[in-house]
Amino acid sequence: MKLMRVVAVMVLALGIAGCQKPKQTKPEDQGPTAGAAETGAATSGIGQQTGAAGTALTPQQQALVALKERSVVYFDYDSTEIQPQYLSVVASHAAYLVKYPSARVRLEGHTDERGSREYNIGLGERRAQTVRRALMLQGVAEAQITTVSYGEERPAAPGSDEAAYSQNRRVELVHPQ
Repeated sequence: MKLMRVVAVMVLALGIAGCQKPKQTKPEDQGPTAGAAETGAATSGIGQQTGAAGTALTPQQQALVALKERSVVYFDYDSTEIQPQYLSVVASHAAYLVKYPSARVRLEGHTDERGSREYNIGLGERRAQTVRRALMLQGVAEAQITTVSYGEERPAAPGSDEAAYSQNRRVELVHPQ
């Protein structure tokens, strides 16, 4: 039943995303994206992205740069259910992986510090498996996906308050180069 609800929400999110108008920008507003700056990529004056060595990026590399800006799915406390606002993140990664069958993704499950080490390793794995199933429901091949759980061992935010906890309950979608 839960799976049916997740699929229904994903279909709805994809339908809504497909109906959005493309964002129009002025030429002076265009510049390097945050993801491009992190990877050493920049945008040239003619709108073609280039790598650190000045070589043009392939369409696949350009798509990957755009994906890196949205590569985290956050979860509620003690939950493995993907929240509706993160379905578009999963859908964009699924579209990339379907379009480029040789591409791979590693799903890294994380938790906040509450709970035992063993419980948190299991919870991080269950979260990663939830994202894995959502990707596969959208046509991604099983061989393209690996999962790992770090539990509470790699916090994104230090601290022992709800602000830090909410940033640490996540699955990161990492595309190895």
